[in-house]
Amino acid sequence: IGAVDILPVNKSPASVCGNAVTVSVRSGDNLMIHKALQILQPGDVLVVDGGGDISRALFGEIMMTVAKSRGAVGAVLDAAIRDVEAFERHQFPCWARGVNMRGPFKDGPGSINVPISIGGMVVNPGDVILGDCDGIIALPPELALEGARLGKEKEVVERKTIQSISDGKYDDAWIDVTLKQKGVL
Repeated sequence: IGAVDILPVNKSPASVCGNAVTVSVRSGDNLMIHKALQILQPGDVLVVDGGGDISRALFGEIMMTVAKSRGAVGAVLDAAIRDVEAFERHQFPCWARGVNMRGPFKDGPGSINVPISIGGMVVNPGDVILGDCDGIIALPPELALEGARLGKEKEVVERKTIQSISDGKYDDAWIDVTLKQKGVL
């Protein structure tokens, strides 16, 4: 699970948890993103399938300001954005495939609240979008609590491992065990 090559734009740590409003657009065109901005609700995350094209920015400071004014908590684009400093200045979390100063077309077509794919990850309208400095995942609402629980458990295990390293008690015997199981040793 998780989108590949969709990276955080913000320089400071950013995180997001909200419901996906999905948009599919033609490469380089943002007309339907403007339409989607009209339906955003507080807690929404705008998630855009721009086909991975980074030749034109589909989202920038003006659209970010509209999204934020409607209560959106972040944006994820499998496309390029621009006005990167504005996302940092306004503390609006954003993940994108790239950055480009060239503006978009406004011809359409596109679709709103349909299943999309960003960075190889399927996102359905209403999915819970979780993101941090490492990337983005999407979970169906019925799995969101389980996903959060598993994430917390993983964090506890990793913190204990890091502490064992700091304490000089790290046990790396698992490496040789695994290599033997794989027939390497």
